[in-house]
Amino acid sequence: MARVTPGDLGTAAHVVAVLAFDGVQLLDITGPVEVLTTANAYGAHYDVRLVSVTGADIRTSASVRIGVDGSWDEVPGRLGTLLVPGRREWRHVVADEGLVAAAADLAGRADRVASVCAGAFLLAEVGALDDRRAATHWQLARELAAAYPRVTVETDPLFVRDGNVITSAGVTSGIDLALALVEEDHGPDLARDVARELVVFMARPGGQSQFSARLTPRDATHLVVRRVMNLVGADPAAGRDLDALARGAGVSTRHLSRLFRAQTGTTVGQYVESVRIEAARALLESGSDTVDAVAEEAGFGSAESMRRAFQGTLGVSPTAYRARFRTTGSAADG
Repeated sequence: MARVTPGDLGTAAHVVAVLAFDGVQLLDITGPVEVLTTANAYGAHYDVRLVSVTGADIRTSASVRIGVDGSWDEVPGRLGTLLVPGRREWRHVVADEGLVAAAADLAGRADRVASVCAGAFLLAEVGALDDRRAATHWQLARELAAAYPRVTVETDPLFVRDGNVITSAGVTSGIDLALALVEEDHGPDLARDVARELVVFMARPGGQSQFSARLTPRDATHLVVRRVMNLVGADPAAGRDLDALARGAGVSTRHLSRLFRAQTGTTVGQYVESVRIEAARALLESGSDTVDAVAEEAGFGSAESMRRAFQGTLGVSPTAYRARFRTTGSAADG
């Protein structure tokens, strides 16, 4: 699709209010805004308005000052989309009565509500996520679920749509969310043009699990469970079936299974697989062994078994994982 000029736009503007505040993640704002304003160059008509509680400019987490278009109560009575960015210190955000009031009012007047990263906490605080599925940064997922039990937190998707509410995972996933909004409003061809212009994936492969630092279950305090976890961690490639681990811990398989689930929220088998995935990730990121050799060293036995585990847990193959996370130099050299 060819670029157009603002004068070519004949449709009514879709007002997008971006609620900004001090300490907000810079990219939570600039990523989606760049997508929406780039879409205007290809025929969309988004009227993007950055607003704050008082109308004063804000300073982001990166210490970059951003000018706003006014206060939140200057936004027209009805708006197309409310976009709520996030701040890692989400408790400061939900404790700000003025900010919470602004978010509640704007959400009630928006045809569509969206959040980026920790912005989900503010939407949850005003009840916009009650009895809905939602996403946030993988590091904050447990905190969102604990603080707002009426929200069903999805830990892997880059963004989650539930009715007219769309929430995205961490930071750059706001770009993925904004592209989805553009596609919803104007179709895949226009959204694809925007993605090409910005040199980003139209639909990024895999979920956010591939970016998470660890796949560890809850901490365990019981000595038997800790002993089993230490055995597995010391040598992931060793034979780690339930019978062998129970014998090593000096308990029955039934007792170990019950203890392990109660302490960690997962099964022994799931824990063994998670440790092997972590071992394989480290080998893929830092080494040059073949996928077959990595599978053997990490305890999977075969490349196919490792591929199934990676696809099921991370949403990508071992080969794709290595290509994305090995080094920045390898991408440049390719």
